[in-house]
Amino acid sequence: MAVLTFELPDGSTREVDVVQVLNAGYAGRSQADVAAHVAELAELGVPGPSVTPALYPVSPYLAQQTDRVLAQHARTSGEAEWALVVAAGGELLLTAACDHTDRDLEVHGVAWSKNAGPDVLARRAWLLADVETRIDELTLRAWVTHGDQRTEIQHGTLAELLTPAYWVDVLRSRGALTPGTVLVSGTIPMAPGVDQFARGWSVELGDPVTGDTIRLDYDVQPMPAPIG
Repeated sequence: MAVLTFELPDGSTREVDVVQVLNAGYAGRSQADVAAHVAELAELGVPGPSVTPALYPVSPYLAQQTDRVLAQHARTSGEAEWALVVAAGGELLLTAACDHTDRDLEVHGVAWSKNAGPDVLARRAWLLADVETRIDELTLRAWVTHGDQRTEIQHGTLAELLTPAYWVDVLRSRGALTPGTVLVSGTIPMAPGVDQFARGWSVELGDPVTGDTIRLDYDVQPMPAPIG
């Protein structure tokens, strides 16, 4: 399907043959805030989930390490997220991710919109075991690029989201905590007034204790108009 390679802080690498991708949704730590968000989206015509948090299967080939995302129209955008990656032997990796979503399609079905664009993953990762004790301190940020201007659109910590440990338990209960599984976390709020429909997205996962960061960057490029 898709083979991803991650470099760890010690310089070693892990190659992961992706066999399933799951995108979490409505995955805020405060489910009261999630309920308010569902109500806001309903006003925009986005159908709410039957349960929260939600989990959307995504085609495995959509897990990509790329610097370019092709978009069919101008209303697609990313979301700053973390990703849990199950490597060989059940080793758990944590990395930065950006769920690039078709916002026009989202009003017809969130699951459809998740399958209309890639989940872009960084090329570096940490062992989850190395950062798990301070998971809530890790930072998650995103920037959008318009022309020559770069603007921060998301800034928070992993304390705002359900933990990797929570999702590990969910995957284990589903028999899905297996090598080749990628779970993308769901996102944090976007800053009001910032145009998310940008020509470029950057996401950074940071560890304030070590000063280390994991980053991804990609350009959004329009596809040619269809012929016929």
